[in-house]
Amino acid sequence: MANPPKQDTEFKRFAAKRILIGIILAVAVLWTLGGLMGIIERPEPIPQSVLGGGASQEAQSHTAADAHGNTAAARESAAEGGHTQQDRHAASAKSGAHDDHGDAQDAAAVGGKAAQTKGTSHASTSKTAHGAAPAAAVTHAATTHTADASKAAAKGAGDHGEASHGAEPQGHGTEQGAGHGTASSTAGHGESGHASAAGDGHESAVSKAIAPKLPVKKAKGVATVEAVIAPIEYEIEERFWGWRPNDLINFTDNVNNYQRGVLEVTRRAVVALNERISRTGTTDAFDPDLENATNWFMIKATKYWFPSAESKYSEGIADLKKYRDSLQGKRATFYTRTDNLIPLLASFEDLLGSCDENLVKHVEEDGSEVSWFKSDNYFYYAQGVAAAMAPILEAIHDDFLITLETRHGIEILHHAVESCHTAAALKPWIITDSKLDGVLANHRANMAAPISHARFYLGVLIKALST
Repeated sequence: MANPPKQDTEFKRFAAKRILIGIILAVAVLWTLGGLMGIIERPEPIPQSVLGGGASQEAQSHTAADAHGNTAAARESAAEGGHTQQDRHAASAKSGAHDDHGDAQDAAAVGGKAAQTKGTSHASTSKTAHGAAPAAAVTHAATTHTADASKAAAKGAGDHGEASHGAEPQGHGTEQGAGHGTASSTAGHGESGHASAAGDGHESAVSKAIAPKLPVKKAKGVATVEAVIAPIEYEIEERFWGWRPNDLINFTDNVNNYQRGVLEVTRRAVVALNERISRTGTTDAFDPDLENATNWFMIKATKYWFPSAESKYSEGIADLKKYRDSLQGKRATFYTRTDNLIPLLASFEDLLGSCDENLVKHVEEDGSEVSWFKSDNYFYYAQGVAAAMAPILEAIHDDFLITLETRHGIEILHHAVESCHTAAALKPWIITDSKLDGVLANHRANMAAPISHARFYLGVLIKALST
């Protein structure tokens, strides 16, 4: 068998070597780009619309109040328009009676005016007692008063004519006209009362139809549970690329560490809810929904499948929502004693203390210096902790308000919340770990300041609640 040409063999070696080098270079370039993406990419803070809060609810209530006020003003304007129309019709009736019948219409006009005045007073009283009447009811009442005034004028004129033909004294005709005017006034008052009653009923129906739906008052504990749910649910369901710590090809690390911080706060909050806040004591049974949620959130963050981390975290969120619905339906318990709250605050204090140490240390446990690649991990982990802890502390203010007020802890808690917000708001383009007196920033030290403040104020709050 003839040997292959020497030229072909050399070409194959030449091509194979360059193909292999090209593959290695492509992998190296992709890996480098992924690393740069991980260094440069910053986790966007959790939107306030997701976390919710008192500000949006307050704005909604102000909007509802303004709408209700505008509706009331429109009703009052319509009522005043109705009374103006009533006065105009009464004046027309009075003028016509005067042209046709002379002096006798004066008495009738007096009676009609008395009816109008009395009816108007009654309508005003009804308006004050029941609120502004709808325009339809006022128009109906005005029409009734106008008809009564016209009848009184016509009756008075007829009586005057009979008195003239019968040679009766003119004073008798006047008395008779006035008497009929008084009768018309009484009748008009009765009709006005009927119209007012009908108007009040109609007003009630209209008010029910156009009244804004007020938000359902939250049961005790619902705000805290929702604050625990919101950050972790956003990271799993709404964050771009979803849950990242368990990705097979890990191109980012900033968001990964941020999500780990959110997860750790969620774990500690759920454990406190399960073991302390939902129970009267150590002999009380665990809530089944909280017990399941505790188990699901303990799944390792990097577990890819069998089971995957995000699938079990989603189940934990669903169990927390079941517990929230049970609280709203008065089927579950949430105790706001100091001995229920202190363990949660203590676990948060411990977590912040760990973050604080990682942010200020210069040497790792193995004796090596903290590298720049580790610095951004510590930075974003602490930021995730602060971002998830802030809404929970705000919800604690709402649910444990009486407990905090009795121990003068409102202002202390406010300082802790502000420190968490400050830590969550830091957004450097690239994390640098320069010396404290260097030209470049030391972002770990910048993050350590608000984290340390939050830890300090939680410690002070624990002491205040313990005394």
